[in-house]
Amino acid sequence: MTDTIYALASARGQSGVAVIRVSGEHALTSLQALSAGRDIPYRKAILCNLIRPVSRETLDHALVIAFQSPHSYTGEDVVEYHVHGGGAVVRDVLDALSTFDHHRMAEPGEFTRRAFENGKMDLTEAEAVADLIHAETTLQKQQALSQMGGALGDIYDGWRDRLTRILAHVEAELEFPDEDLEIDVLAQISPQVEALRTEIREHLNDNRRGERLRDGVRVAVIGAPNVGKSSLVNALVQRDVAIVSNMAGTTRDVIEAHLDIAGYPVILSDTAGLRPDQIGTAGQDSIESEGIRRALKVAQEADIRVIVYDGTQEDLDTHSYDLETRDHAHTMAVINKADGALKLQHPDNPLRISVTSQVGMTEFLAALAQMIDVLVGGRAEAPSLTRQRHRDALNDCQESLERSLHAALPELTAEDLRLAIRHVGRITGKVDVEDLLDVVFRDFCIGK
Repeated sequence: MTDTIYALASARGQSGVAVIRVSGEHALTSLQALSAGRDIPYRKAILCNLIRPVSRETLDHALVIAFQSPHSYTGEDVVEYHVHGGGAVVRDVLDALSTFDHHRMAEPGEFTRRAFENGKMDLTEAEAVADLIHAETTLQKQQALSQMGGALGDIYDGWRDRLTRILAHVEAELEFPDEDLEIDVLAQISPQVEALRTEIREHLNDNRRGERLRDGVRVAVIGAPNVGKSSLVNALVQRDVAIVSNMAGTTRDVIEAHLDIAGYPVILSDTAGLRPDQIGTAGQDSIESEGIRRALKVAQEADIRVIVYDGTQEDLDTHSYDLETRDHAHTMAVINKADGALKLQHPDNPLRISVTSQVGMTEFLAALAQMIDVLVGGRAEAPSLTRQRHRDALNDCQESLERSLHAALPELTAEDLRLAIRHVGRITGKVDVEDLLDVVFRDFCIGK
């Protein structure tokens, strides 16, 4: 925290403008040197020449904005240099900053980490900054903005405050046993603990909506060889990501593509044709065997399975139908090649499409979007937890609360309540979380 850090805060590569951020107690000192002692007012964009202090070489004509601690992103003195986005300009300014004492390049996420450590945001808000940077769909952006605004942290802080008040009653009875306190405090707090457990349980029972929205809904396209799986994936992605051929077994591995469906991030997987009888074969067929094994694994792990049938075939593929009926709620069946003479009879009469002529594709996309919407939980206003570490901490909290209700001694009840408070505090960083910080910030980009 004693070093002054600097980094390119905008994307790398040529651009009209690049932003270089500097944060730390010496940020204003290096600004004075680079601007030749010019008086730079705080929180105003000032156009000035940037020069090397020794050689007096002009680095750039740039906009400079200075922020005085604590009124900045990190809570420290911060300077932002809005320079021209050419590679030579950016390199020269960064090189000039490196010559100042106590200045060094920032580590990934270090600006936001300092903002957390200086009390400018909690851990859930810091994580939301990273989510917002990586958001690719409108709904991902909305979720990140909500979390960055404190919607998720407010829930956890509220639970922590309520637990603290409950614990205070228990500790008061332990510390002052001779005082005329309320009768049977443990019996009085039990309904409050139960109410909290119910709220936490409902929060956890969200079908992983927030995590799926953040990470992407996994949709696997499954079916027998040559039913048009790869053609369907290519049509949805609107580019050739999978090889299309009439030869059975062309797709040997799982091919993934990312797309936006109705605002939801979707990871679409094209898989090898289902021929489980091929699994375990030797020679050249062993490659296809591995592809089929991976296809079955992807089908099992996917959030949604799209089972594709060939409408020109008379017999229903038993392997595909077995997968369809195994988890009907999260499976969508379609009959492809519907622009020809349909021979296939399916018990449920699923949606009919033709990838080549685009027949039924609009209806297919609408049905898939509706299934995703139902799975992810709709566009609910209540904030959802977005990371596995949140879920783990709340599960630990639930276990502590459960133990507190059945503790044999008041001292044990108090200890379990303290543990529950600590578990909730781990999510927002309201406890000693040094061991969590590297995990939270390691995936940030350098300029954040």
